[in-house]
Amino acid sequence: MELFLATWSLLSSGTFLATLAFLFTVLALLFDFMKRRRSWERYPPGPTSLPFFGNILQADVKNLPDYCTKNTLLTKNREQKSEKQDTTNKLRKKYGDVFSLQFCWDNVVIINGLESVKEGLITKSEDTSDRPYFPITDCYVYKENCAGMVLAKYGQSWREVRRFSLSTLRDLGLGKKSLEDRVTEEAGFFCSALKSTGGRPFDPYLMLNNAVSNVICSIIFGDRFEYDDKKFLTVMRLFEDIIKTTGELLPQMVNVVPALVHVPGVKQKIFRAHNKLFDFLRDVIAEHKEGWDPSVKRDFIDAFLEKVEQMKGYPSSSFSEPNLFLTVVDLFTAGSGTTSTTLRFGFLYMILYPNIQSRVQEEIDLVIGKERQPTMDDRANMPYTNAVLNEIQRCGDILPLSVPHMTSRDTEIHGFFIPKGTTLMFNLTSILKDESIWEKPHQFHPEHFLDADGQLIKRDAFLPFSAGRRVCLGEQMAKMNLFLFFTSIFQKFTFHTPKDQPRPSEKATGGTIRAPLPYQICVEVR
Repeated sequence: MELFLATWSLLSSGTFLATLAFLFTVLALLFDFMKRRRSWERYPPGPTSLPFFGNILQADVKNLPDYCTKNTLLTKNREQKSEKQDTTNKLRKKYGDVFSLQFCWDNVVIINGLESVKEGLITKSEDTSDRPYFPITDCYVYKENCAGMVLAKYGQSWREVRRFSLSTLRDLGLGKKSLEDRVTEEAGFFCSALKSTGGRPFDPYLMLNNAVSNVICSIIFGDRFEYDDKKFLTVMRLFEDIIKTTGELLPQMVNVVPALVHVPGVKQKIFRAHNKLFDFLRDVIAEHKEGWDPSVKRDFIDAFLEKVEQMKGYPSSSFSEPNLFLTVVDLFTAGSGTTSTTLRFGFLYMILYPNIQSRVQEEIDLVIGKERQPTMDDRANMPYTNAVLNEIQRCGDILPLSVPHMTSRDTEIHGFFIPKGTTLMFNLTSILKDESIWEKPHQFHPEHFLDADGQLIKRDAFLPFSAGRRVCLGEQMAKMNLFLFFTSIFQKFTFHTPKDQPRPSEKATGGTIRAPLPYQICVEVR
């Protein structure tokens, strides 16, 4: 009885609860210390991290590329943020080309500079070509070997799907005259749409996105769409929403704290566009199956379905209808989204620098003329236009940190030890805007890609599509689209800023994917 009274007195006084809370805190901190402890020698240095959270509360998660370039630590007074950015040393200058961050208990290494990036992406590609685990993908990835191509783990499944996709794209015209004809035809439709504006101001975003997307539509679905087709516009908006959502704060937070996905409404908000797009693809696949003839490959979906049938007896096969959905999303992203964004940067620079636009048109008139349609054969004879296209990609810098990689085994980069399972972010901005490489890194200057005689030169630091085993699948198609659309458009039109409107800004949206701020143009038939 006395023992009970003593215990009750201890509990009622709060001492026991306080002691329990203290012990729990000590154990939690000890657990956190063990999880974050780095016993490796020569591990990259980095800013001090906080218990449990690492650097995530310090970093501007919504604009991670900026944080990795500048030490933009968040302050209580947001108005002081710009001043702090100006006075704080860049992380790269403080810690070197290879430095580390920590997001909760995930180790992240940021790799900067041409030498270190090429070592990581090319020399050590076998060690660094894996992808980190993204908890958010558990909501729409059906099994381990079902993750499309972009986010798939580096292994047999990824190799099979990528090899099949490249082979099928070649069969459907990639690198051949047949695909070139499709792009040229679509560029013609786009020029007709431009002419229909009658010189009135308009935002080129939607029209351009539809035109470029139609090229990959003809490959995947076997047909193009009219720009005002309601189904087509709905699908384009869904793809846009998926890309936009990927770079938002909530999905990134779910990847850091997976339990958030179980909060009511979170999953529905993040995957609303995914679910609607997958419903659309199910209908398309059902239509393909109705009129499917295995002896005829009308498009990518037909080819994939045939492969699904061939691999039905193999439970571990990478070829399934769910994986077809994800592969289609990857192909759209690689074959249209980045290209249309690059062209929007191109239109912007042409109205900002009319003298450069005039020089491009002079070269088009000289090599192609005003009537004949451009072809890929013309590209070798147009050094200035190619230099302008390269400079658009360099200045646009659409994917500043590319897509995260992960080490599949212990490795070394730039003399630092990087353990297996470490997330790697290759800072392409550190190369494309390197002041030691480019004469005018923060200005639009096509002469970066021309020699003294005006001939095109290859620059090792020009890596807009990344490099190594995970190089962009759509690089070849993107280059064809950029050249044929760009030359077809400026052969026929001159772009300028609408009257009574201010000069558009060269600034871009921040985040995982950079894009121009909204602007309007007027087109004038030449």
